[in-house]
Formats: sequence, structure tokens, C-alpha cells
Amino acid sequence: MCMRQRYRTLAMAGLAALAVAGCGNGEQDLAVPAAPQVTVLTLRPRPFTVSVDLPGRISALRSAQIRPQVGGIVQRRFFEQGAEVTRGAALFQINPAPFKAEVATTAAALQRAQAALARASTQAARLERLVHADLVSRQSYDDALAQREQAAADVAEARATLSRRRLDLAFATVDAPISGRIDQALLTEGALVSPSDSAPMALVQQIDQVYLDVRQPARALERAGDAAHAPAADADGVRAQLLDRDGRPSGLDGRVLFSGSTVDTSTGDVLLRILVDNPQQRLLPGMYARARVPRASYAQALSVPQQAVTRIGAQAYVWVIDARGRARSVSVELGELVERRYRIASGLHAGQQVVVEGIERLSAGIAVSARPWRDPAATPTARAY
Repeated sequence: MCMRQRYRTLAMAGLAALAVAGCGNGEQDLAVPAAPQVTVLTLRPRPFTVSVDLPGRISALRSAQIRPQVGGIVQRRFFEQGAEVTRGAALFQINPAPFKAEVATTAAALQRAQAALARASTQAARLERLVHADLVSRQSYDDALAQREQAAADVAEARATLSRRRLDLAFATVDAPISGRIDQALLTEGALVSPSDSAPMALVQQIDQVYLDVRQPARALERAGDAAHAPAADADGVRAQLLDRDGRPSGLDGRVLFSGSTVDTSTGDVLLRILVDNPQQRLLPGMYARARVPRASYAQALSVPQQAVTRIGAQAYVWVIDARGRARSVSVELGELVERRYRIASGLHAGQQVVVEGIERLSAGIAVSARPWRDPAATPTARAY
């Protein structure tokens, strides 16, 4: 009896253990899995500008090579190298003595011609009275008139020659044709110069404003978009930003003057010229620079972060959260990509919530726990750069 009672007790204990185990499994099966955590962006229309960064070279607004218009020995240099000069300021002095002598010689020749003209005029007037009285032949009178006209021509020629000699004397002082900064003197006092010299005496460049000549592919003009979304222009035209070596705005901007009408056959590029104010002369001719040139502008556009977009083949999708808090995938048509944000051309509307982070946890119709997405570019650290 004792053995039989012991077996009965063990059997009842085993059944109790199984019952307890069975109840525990039932509680686990009834547990609901937690909703996945995602961050969402609520779509709001905002201005959206499409720009392109283009490289180019700086050139001076005006550039003048200082060359002599007369030949001679350079006696003096009047400027400090690298200084600012004004238009008409004297830069070099070529020995003026030979030109002064030529002016004096030509002036004397003019006096002789004027004396000859006076004598010929008097002779012609005298013969005019005599020919009317038939005291001299008509031939003699005609010869006197011809001599008077010849003397008048000699006076005009001598006067023109004197003007030219005075110009040569003035050209002995070499002036600045424009205002700007003058570079180093390319010759010194004592040098012999001539108008036919291949090398200039110096170079003056106006750089308070400069040109930035950039080149863009001709095919980019076809993708620039229609006139409805052309870049916004102020009273001075379309503005472009200059970038520093790190690709950030440098604080200088310029006005797009024109886009070339000829395509370079070797590169397929078109010239784009930008006029840049350079009051502190930070930009020097020959420097490499980059400009951010606007291509299109949208007054009200929807955009999403690049990481919110998934692709299956050529089609793009985003995940949105509906009013019931459930996720669904939406096909979208993407526009331009600017600063890691896609413009949404179609497929979404304002007010929708787009999933930015946590996409890998989603499936169609699943309920989610959403919190607002914070743009890293809006943090103080990002703004500092």
C-alpha cells in the first residue's frame, strides 16, 4: 500500500507541473509584440533652389599693358611697384631731349612756310590789280595764285608735323591708361625701349571688380528646366555665390553677365561669365575659384531627406504613416537632389508623414510608434560650419 500511494502522489505532482507549464506557454503566446520605433517628417512646402558648383579662373575687369609709343632711353620710373595708380598718372619718363629738338625744328619750318605764304599772297594780290589793267599777262597771274595755294599747303603740312612732334614729346611721358594696381616694373632706368618691343614695360589691372569665367557642359543647358522655374533674379540679374576651398560660401557673390553662345568643340563646354565685387582685392587674376550658380527655383516644393527614399529598380518609394498610425509604401517621382534632399515631383502631398529612420523595420500595414525626425543640419554644430 505504501508503494502504491507513493506512485499516486508522484503522478499527481507531474500532472500539476505540466499544468503549470501549459499555463505559462499560453501567456507567452498571448503577448503582443512592441510597435517598431521610427522617426517621421511632416511634409511642408518650402522654397527649393537647384544650384550647380562650377570651377573657373579669375580675370581682371580691365587689364592694360604699358607700352611706349615712342622710342628712347628710360630716364625715370614714377611709381612704386604693386601700388594703386590712377588713370593719367605718369609711370615712366623717356628722354625727351630728342623730341624737344624735333618740336623746335618743326616750329621753325612752320614759320618759314607762313612767311612764304605771306609773300605769295602779297604777290598774288599785286598781280590781280595789274592783270585787270592789262599790264601783266594772265599766265603770270595764274602762276602767282598757284604759288599762293602751294604756300598755304606747306603751312598746313608744317602745322600737322608740329602737332605730331608735340605728341611724340608728350608720349615721352608714359601715362597709365586705366586706374588699378600696377605690377612690377619689367625694366629699369637706362633701358632702351621702342614701340615695336614685344615685352611691355609694366602691367596695370583693375581688380576692385573681377570676372570669374566658369565653364558648364552644354548639355546642362538642356536640363536647366523651363522658364517657369528659372532662377530668381534681382535688379542686378541672377546672383551666384563664390565658394571657398572647402566648398562653403566665402561671403562673396557675383552677378551672372552672360552665357556664351558658342560651344567649345574640344570640351563641349560653354563659357559663363560672372562679375564679382572685390573691394578688399581678395581675388587676384589667375586664381582658381568655384561658384554656386542657380539653375532652377521653386517657390513651393516638397522635399524629403535622401535616406527616406528606397529604390526598386528604376522606381523610387517612400514609407508614409497614415491616420491610423500604420505604415504603407508610396511610389514617388523624384526631382533634383540638393544638399541630400530630393524634391518630390509627384506622389506626395503636404501634411503627410514620411518615415526617415527605421525603414528597415517596416512592412505594409504594420502599426508604428513615431516621433519627429530632427534634421542634423539644424543642430548648432552643423550651423557652425
